[in-house]
Amino acid sequence: MRRRLFHTNFLFTIAALIVFAFFSLQPLSRYALIIPAQYDFIPYPPAIINLRATTTTRPRNPEYSYALADDDSDHDHDRVTHHVRHVSSLEYQYSIPSVSVLLADWEVLVIITDHKISFDFGDEEDYLCLFQNNATSPAGFSGRLPLTNQIAFKCIMPHSVRRLRPFFQPVVINPPPPNSQDDEEAMWSPMPELYRWNFLVYESLSTENDVVLFVKGVNNRQGINRSPSEFRCVFYYDDSNTVAVKTAVTSSTQEVFRCSHPDITAALISSNNGEGDIGEEQRQQFKVSLEIVSDNLVVPSVAYYVLPRRGSANHQEVKKPPRLCASTMVYNAAKFLKEWVMYHSEIGVDKFILYDNDSNDDLSSVVQELNDEGYDVSRIFWVWPKTQEAGFSHSAVYGKDSCTWMMYVDIDEFVFSPSWSGSSKPSKDMLKSLLPRVPPQSSSPSSHHHRLIGQVSIRCNEFGPSNQRSHPIEGVTQGYTCRRWAEQRHKSIVLLDAVDPSLLNAVHHFQLRKNYRTKTLNLDRAVVNHYKYQAWSEFQNKFRRRVSTYVVDWKEKANLGSKDRTPGLGFDPTEPKDWAQKFCEVKDERLKVLTQKWFGSRTSSDGYNKLAWER
Repeated sequence: MRRRLFHTNFLFTIAALIVFAFFSLQPLSRYALIIPAQYDFIPYPPAIINLRATTTTRPRNPEYSYALADDDSDHDHDRVTHHVRHVSSLEYQYSIPSVSVLLADWEVLVIITDHKISFDFGDEEDYLCLFQNNATSPAGFSGRLPLTNQIAFKCIMPHSVRRLRPFFQPVVINPPPPNSQDDEEAMWSPMPELYRWNFLVYESLSTENDVVLFVKGVNNRQGINRSPSEFRCVFYYDDSNTVAVKTAVTSSTQEVFRCSHPDITAALISSNNGEGDIGEEQRQQFKVSLEIVSDNLVVPSVAYYVLPRRGSANHQEVKKPPRLCASTMVYNAAKFLKEWVMYHSEIGVDKFILYDNDSNDDLSSVVQELNDEGYDVSRIFWVWPKTQEAGFSHSAVYGKDSCTWMMYVDIDEFVFSPSWSGSSKPSKDMLKSLLPRVPPQSSSPSSHHHRLIGQVSIRCNEFGPSNQRSHPIEGVTQGYTCRRWAEQRHKSIVLLDAVDPSLLNAVHHFQLRKNYRTKTLNLDRAVVNHYKYQAWSEFQNKFRRRVSTYVVDWKEKANLGSKDRTPGLGFDPTEPKDWAQKFCEVKDERLKVLTQKWFGSRTSSDGYNKLAWER
């Protein structure tokens, strides 16, 4: 009797579980079932990652497709709204050719692949991202990619799409007017799976001798780099995914891979059935990626290969490049930028190169204002998360045509020498006096009895909140005047010709060629005032995401002993008790007094000494 009762209860339990599972799965599957097939995205064969000619199977290691686990949290942005409408109401002529990448926090970057399309950004609501289940979200202008000048939009993936697997790439659409009577039949092309930011070839540069690729998700551990022999650079024409040329990889370090130039002209002549008349536009439509040979896998790519211009050697500019430049990665730094640029420009920086890590403040307008005033400030759209080291590597190549030395200091860091305190005004030679004389181009380091100085390292003093409750409108040099006693870390000024070809860098300093060395300055010679621990309203923004590739985000409970972490700070942006008084061991007003002398002017009725960046 007991056995029969047990058997009955067991069968009943199994039946209940089956019914429960059936109804639980309905919300996940209904989107795939109710959409008319005539108008929907045709699922792209998931086995094809990028190049059909070389990739025919799923990678054996799943981290290649999903380098990080999906974040199924409901974190969203306040500005996000999304609608659901059938694709049948959005005619084919209003879709825009593109390729899409899933970034962090459910943001989707949509890169427009048709260079001939022009856009009117007067009303962001004119553009939408259309997803695989017909959900849409507003597509706002994000920026232009640095090499190709391609326009990029950004939108938030709707919650209904986050439940689906796999994710397919959305498209940007410009919806027709509400009363549009266009009856043209919609015809959708097959859409590939959505690329992931953590496994992607996201940028490339061409030098005179080779091609530099920036690739995420291959060398994932700091200090451990896979052999160049494991990879090949793959070049293919436009979006045909037909391989044209493969070349050997000569260097594999961090996210930087270097390889030989391909013979694109021969490939184009072959694709033109032997005809030799190759147009300039056709020469500029080659994409480039990285092949992992052992896995028969090509990394998804949004990068293009730009050919060296024919006859460029005859059009070199005959002018001496600026000697000293400064490069940094920024996010929402508009309120800090004027002070940082004006100060460093007056003491010797000739050119500033900013890597904009997806700012949404008025940074671009401040950059334009500074350029209008005669400063030389370049802003590079660098949307990729956790790519600080790669950004510095990029700048070491990108800036070489116009810079001799490159200073790597952050937007909250100011180089200062105690010897300058007696100067009544700044001089363009002040920073350059800290640097050694650059030998002539014909001079070889091996001819010297000792290695040449290729990098100058400057120690940092870290300043605390100094009782500030909000950003000081007069500037960080004025508002933060109390610091820690011991110096922390260092920042560097690098001779670009001395940088090792691997472009390896960490914590603002580079690995140098074997015949060069680094010189560390004494604190009485120079110091970097690092206004690190600012008013809590500013400091809490660091919890958004650490920009370094190999530094754990502060919200993660890992690497608790890292120097990057703030003493006494937890894992969430909650203001610690007595934050405004923390990290105050030494009162240091030297740079405050000096900048008042150099940049102040009494313009207000109450005698307030207004500084140049406040005007």
